[in-house]
Amino acid sequence: MRIAARLVPLLAALAAGLSVSTSQAASGWLTWRGPDQDGVSKAKVKLPDKLDVNGPNHRWSYKVKGAGAPVIADGRVYAFGFYGETTDVEETLICLDVKTGAKLWEHRFRDYISDTTYNRYAIGAPVIDAETGNVYLESTCGLVMALNRDGKLLWEHSMMEEYGRLTFPNGRTGALVVEGDLVITDGITANWGTDGPARNRFYAFDKRTGELCWFSTPGIEPIDSTFATPVYGNIGNQRVIYQGTGCGHVVAVNARTGESIWRFRLSGAGVNADVILAGPGRLIAVHGKENMDSTSHGRLVCLKIPTEYPTAAKPVILGKESELWRNDDFVAFSSSPVMVNNRVYCTIATGTLVCADATTGKTIWSEKLAPDQLHASPAYADGKLYVPTLHGTVHVIKDAGDKATILSENQMGAPCLGAPSFYGDAVFIFTKEALHCFGPKASAASVPPSVAVKPEAASTEPITQLQVVPAEFALSPGQSQTFTVYGLDASGRRVRAVSSEATMAKFIPPTALVKSEVDAEIAGNVLKTTKTSKLSAGALQVKWNNLTAITRGRIVAGPGYKEGFESLPLGQKNELNEDVGFPPLAWLGARVKWHVLEKDGSKVLANRLDTILFQRTMNFIGKSEMKNYTLEADVMTDGTRRIMSTVGLVNQRYLIAMTANSRIIEITSNHERLKESVPFDAKPNTWYHLKTRVDRDKTGEGGFVRAKLWEKSAPEPEKWTMELRQEKLHDHGAPGVFAFSPQSQKRVFIDNLSLSANE
Repeated sequence: MRIAARLVPLLAALAAGLSVSTSQAASGWLTWRGPDQDGVSKAKVKLPDKLDVNGPNHRWSYKVKGAGAPVIADGRVYAFGFYGETTDVEETLICLDVKTGAKLWEHRFRDYISDTTYNRYAIGAPVIDAETGNVYLESTCGLVMALNRDGKLLWEHSMMEEYGRLTFPNGRTGALVVEGDLVITDGITANWGTDGPARNRFYAFDKRTGELCWFSTPGIEPIDSTFATPVYGNIGNQRVIYQGTGCGHVVAVNARTGESIWRFRLSGAGVNADVILAGPGRLIAVHGKENMDSTSHGRLVCLKIPTEYPTAAKPVILGKESELWRNDDFVAFSSSPVMVNNRVYCTIATGTLVCADATTGKTIWSEKLAPDQLHASPAYADGKLYVPTLHGTVHVIKDAGDKATILSENQMGAPCLGAPSFYGDAVFIFTKEALHCFGPKASAASVPPSVAVKPEAASTEPITQLQVVPAEFALSPGQSQTFTVYGLDASGRRVRAVSSEATMAKFIPPTALVKSEVDAEIAGNVLKTTKTSKLSAGALQVKWNNLTAITRGRIVAGPGYKEGFESLPLGQKNELNEDVGFPPLAWLGARVKWHVLEKDGSKVLANRLDTILFQRTMNFIGKSEMKNYTLEADVMTDGTRRIMSTVGLVNQRYLIAMTANSRIIEITSNHERLKESVPFDAKPNTWYHLKTRVDRDKTGEGGFVRAKLWEKSAPEPEKWTMELRQEKLHDHGAPGVFAFSPQSQKRVFIDNLSLSANE
């Protein structure tokens, strides 16, 4: 994580438990679904019936590709988009003047070591915090970032390198949500320890500092990725978020503490559309995958959900008895519904807009608009539905009671995958080619007056629970971590910081499968490592007035780290009845994907092939902020001359791999953005030594990615096997290991791993 220097005084104030506001409050269309999280604008303003990019209602267009929706506040438009086609693709968070479309600033970033394909970028949206005016975004590869209204980066997290977030070819990202003092994201992560197995997890960061406040695993093993957005509401005096997950559930999670409250199994795969809170105790959800009780696909359901916070064991599992009604006419993969005047509207996979009664669930009317539909969602304003389609049209529609009345069909010239946004007297449409602004006249857009937002006052209720921030940490040898312990009331609101009064100690949970402690010393509320601290992981427990709370973390690899695996115990049996053990606990997500075993007279690391899900794995061993290091290891692939696998190392967001089947050594980041190779005739069951380093120019953004690969029994060659020039070099990134065994047929092996600072 990187935190701007101007935040240092702010961090000190926050550590003292003070509420600090340093930015300008914002009001407008702050999330992609609008102020009520449902795609509905209640503003009393005239909006155009026709959206013609060559007509009088067209105000401006900005040339940037997008697959989401812009957000707007106080005369500024914030849009998540991308430029380029192949090797030059860059994502961007761009800020435009709402009146003219002129660029005020932009923040660009690039994909790294993801498997996103076919330019499936910017499928998501920023979110604006009403209290501070700051804007938050998650990039396609999982870079969560916070910027102020003037484009200054405040903090960022690489979810992939820090928490094991998985990426998928479809590039699904979605949108974050700001709730109180927190900004919340979710994704499929394979972290470490009990959170090592892949699950759909939620992470809540302090919106000002970026510190992790809680994480939550409300579901089961995922079948799919998901990019639904959390929708927040209340259960009694508790603040709650509701969302569909990659395991096919709709879940409820405590927004202040991360406690999993309830879940309902809706689908046989990921639920990607946003839910609607349809009144007290009612939630409407839709999906487009296989149903749980039939082979049909897609369903719109209305659930009866708890109106009182459960006091028994949680999460509560809601069953079919919770369904108030269902409608199988709706097959919506990720198009989110809107609800107006007790009617639910949603575009479905066939390109049809369907209207249903929100009380009974019965279909009232349907209107065919396009050949098919994917992602794009309708929105409602000024008594009209604005309905974009994948086909590149936007229909403006009136509900005429028992049918739809089409006011206009407008060609945008490119596919639409997001949703309309509204601000003042303007309508915004994002396409895969440009962002368009339309209004009822050609004059400049109106800017609604700002609405002041006061921060939530600290609770004065008794403290009944504790929260340790950060909830998870990673330190390199020689670093330290200061913790803040907050006292929370019964509803999860912060009362005050009790850090100076609390005690902290190392703690091994009784249920821990691995009895491990971090190799560091505790002084008050500070955890201190030394330069000789060993790789380790464990939990810390804080106590205050008979209350306890837990944080956990890792001491990860830094320069000087060497791993020969000899000290790691065996004693387990794998599916081949081999005597095996596990890689270091501090390696991110590695224990479920690698084994340690005997090979050629010593212990080595071998990728696991007991499930095809593990055929490709990338696991990080250090921090994402690392730079200027050399990573090397002995590597080998099992197999024959016809069937071999790929083994490699990750250095500063570049994957350098011996791709044995193709007889090459290859450097990639994202395969479609960067993929260069040179011939190397690797043989199976032969040890090679792979040496990697990344060197940045002394001035400018460019540099070299370098690799040497040679047979281990031979002396090191003087020249690099491959030197790849990059004009825009990734300037930092976590070290890691990589394996790819197609169809889980042939294992790879790694030994004598070494991490050192560049000379």
